[in-house]
Amino acid sequence: MVKITFIDSTGASRTVEAEVGATVMETAIKNDVAGIEAECGGACACATCHVYVEEEWRAATGEPSPMEEDMLDFGYDVRENSRLSCQIKVSEALDGLVVRVPERQA
Repeated sequence: MVKITFIDSTGASRTVEAEVGATVMETAIKNDVAGIEAECGGACACATCHVYVEEEWRAATGEPSPMEEDMLDFGYDVRENSRLSCQIKVSEALDGLVVRVPERQA
């Protein structure tokens, strides 16, 4: 299993196990991670699973697709390291991934 750490807006962190092939959003929902709403269920049709990827993990998670960038326009406090967690596939290469959850979702 791959470990992913979610850090909330207060700085509290929680590390959970993720299945390879799942998405970071699915992992958050399965583990009741606060702040990940995922209203569209992972269809990249909203911005309610917005996270900030820690700088050292940006290359491993890749760049957002044009469709994801369009959805991020609806996000709250979007930054250079913003991603929709429904668009980040869990792989062995992401073992140890750290993402921050915004203060609120859009």
